[in-house]
Amino acid sequence: MTGADPSVEGPAPGRRIPLGRYWDLLATHIRPQRARFALLVLLILGSTALQIINPQIVRRFIDATQSDVGSSVLLNAALAFIALAVLEQAIGVVATYVGADVAWTATNALRVALVRHCLNLDMGFHNDTPPGELIERVDGDVAQLGTFFSEFGVRLTSNVLLLGGILAVLAVEDLRLGAVFAALAVVMLFALSRVRGLAIEDRKAYRQAQADLFGYVEEQLAGTEDIRAAGAVDYVIRGLYQKQYAVLQHDRRASVKNWLIDAVSGGLLTTITVAGVLSGYYLHADGAISIGTVYLIVHYLGLLVRPIRELTRHLQSFQTIGASVERLVELRNQNPRVRDGPGVLIPTGPASLGFDSVAFSYSQDEPVLKDISFELEPGRVLGLLGRTGSGKTTLARLVFRLYDPTVGQITLNGVDIRRPYLHALRRRVAMVTQDVQLFQATVRDNLTLFDRSIPDDRIEDAIQRLELSDWYAALPDGLDTELETGGRGLSAGEAQLLAFTRVFLRDPGLVILDEASSRLDPATERHIERAIDVLLRDRTAIIIAHRLATVHRADEVMILECGGVLEHGDRRRLAADPESRIHRLLQTGLDELLAG
Repeated sequence: MTGADPSVEGPAPGRRIPLGRYWDLLATHIRPQRARFALLVLLILGSTALQIINPQIVRRFIDATQSDVGSSVLLNAALAFIALAVLEQAIGVVATYVGADVAWTATNALRVALVRHCLNLDMGFHNDTPPGELIERVDGDVAQLGTFFSEFGVRLTSNVLLLGGILAVLAVEDLRLGAVFAALAVVMLFALSRVRGLAIEDRKAYRQAQADLFGYVEEQLAGTEDIRAAGAVDYVIRGLYQKQYAVLQHDRRASVKNWLIDAVSGGLLTTITVAGVLSGYYLHADGAISIGTVYLIVHYLGLLVRPIRELTRHLQSFQTIGASVERLVELRNQNPRVRDGPGVLIPTGPASLGFDSVAFSYSQDEPVLKDISFELEPGRVLGLLGRTGSGKTTLARLVFRLYDPTVGQITLNGVDIRRPYLHALRRRVAMVTQDVQLFQATVRDNLTLFDRSIPDDRIEDAIQRLELSDWYAALPDGLDTELETGGRGLSAGEAQLLAFTRVFLRDPGLVILDEASSRLDPATERHIERAIDVLLRDRTAIIIAHRLATVHRADEVMILECGGVLEHGDRRRLAADPESRIHRLLQTGLDELLAG
């Protein structure tokens, strides 16, 4: 079972992406900025108009010098040209700023949306996707999209408008001239459109190779201690070279194709330049146009070449941006297999838990749980025992709906857990594992998980009840004390007690403890045991363990073996039954038979 829906929509390999797909990614986040977007459009129109109008002033100035006009006319034309040139530059600067501001506001909102989407994808997706790759998509690929809008998109729009305006003005000056340059521009744009997607697949492979590299680095850095202990540093460095070589190979192939795009545009630009110079020469020689109009043609020719040259340059960037858009579309189109329920309410109080013929497998040919059925009454504690790989943790994941059963039904207080909203279900169930996730944030935020609705006096009461008062009293800033990432500076016992306090504040109906005290020394374990007594009071609980001693407080015990229920019943009754597996293990003291 995987997190990704194999039928997700995405562009077919080798097929060019419609330009509308680029806009679709940002449209939702640009619409709230309608006013600034409208301002951006007006600025682009104004800048384009000034670029077309200003050469007309110079043309009149040049023609005026060929006739008897007063110096005041020439001075006024010069001042008008300078004023419009300064205004054009100012508008261009403002348009660039507004475009970047709109783009980065939208892309930051897109990042938030993508992170939320990733957090809602099921665990199968996250197990198959390295964190480094997700970071590269959510940050790197979105940054490329922001560049597309703020630079490429704004300049593309400006250049297309400029191109159309120049061709219109040339047609007004001389219809033949306008027709020739319009035909050349159409041929040029058609040729560029044909090569637009030439390097996208290679750029996509390049971006994927970069994501693989970042994922590899993240994975190796996380395992630094084990790598050093195993003497595997050289092996890791060799793997790094291989990942970097893959990046180089894809970048080289994409660069060659970008060179082909540049060669096509360069040939066509040379054709346009030669045609423009010859047209101006012959028309002036025939007396059809003035010397000022020759300047106008040459100047517009330069303007005409510039947008086409910039379009060519941006088309090379377009290859990278297109690859990023493909990858973002693929990520956004990933569908979680675990979907939100219609919102049925779960009754409050200690929760009853029911498994009815539940089976589950991560992949079709490897069942992890088989035909699991049991009822856990409200307020009861179930001790869940079994060897590594017997399915204990998988059972807990199913209760949280990190996965859904392949077959069967799970109920909480009589409600099928697929019916409530996911967030409502996960507020009614809490889990504490050996590895406590603490954030670089204040003690308050770590205990409340950033829920500011929980008052400080309630937090301090929970700290006292779970015997963290001495630790809390030593904090320099109380609840405002900043914790380090991963809880550095805290002992294992303190981190565990913080996790218990976090659960206590949520007040769930069902608590799952997954080997919560297995790594602690005896003194700390006794402290944790007292905290567990407080935590489980008036709550239903599942205690996952390898050792019989860990489940001494359980009302009933279940042993899993090879994904099935080997034994289940009241703990005291099973302990007194000579035929039970529990009784035999207690008599022989061979807890390791469960931990093997």
